[in-house]
Amino acid sequence: MVDADELRLWLIRHAPVAGPREVIHPPDAPADVGDDAAFAALRALLPSQAAVYASPARRTLATAEALGLAPVPQPDFREQGFGAWTGRRHDDLAVELGHAYRAFWDQPARHRPPGGESFVDQIERVRRGLAALPAGDAVLVVHSGTVRAALAIALEVPPESALRFVISPLSLTRIDRVAGGWRIRYVNRR
Repeated sequence: MVDADELRLWLIRHAPVAGPREVIHPPDAPADVGDDAAFAALRALLPSQAAVYASPARRTLATAEALGLAPVPQPDFREQGFGAWTGRRHDDLAVELGHAYRAFWDQPARHRPPGGESFVDQIERVRRGLAALPAGDAVLVVHSGTVRAALAIALEVPPESALRFVISPLSLTRIDRVAGGWRIRYVNRR
């Protein structure tokens, strides 16, 4: 029996970025939506009647469109903000900033890049976004960090633990908010 207050989340990580690797991609980075078979397989796993939300980033909206979805953009579900590092290559930042850059990655959950936010900040944003969702089925087309944040909330684990999850492009993670807590159905299904 389904609880009338239950929220069933279908979290989709966006398609791969159509661009260079090892870059902290900006929100307007495009998605590679050319894998028709992967999109068809993912589409078959989704509920037919669900509210649909997405990060307002170009790559999440393009992924949703390729899935035949018309999402409501929800800023609380955007990727972690990397401030001044956005659009930059990791190697370039490591050379330019040296120890300061390495120190951030030694404890990325709690440190903020210049003008950016920490993963802890992102978790609080995602918590606010999830709390605003009505009961029922909700498909969210989001980022790996957003999925990790939702898992941190659901599992009640420290942010550092949630960062250990690898969330693949075009993967599906299912979690439910039920009376008394959360239930994890699966993570990273492809």
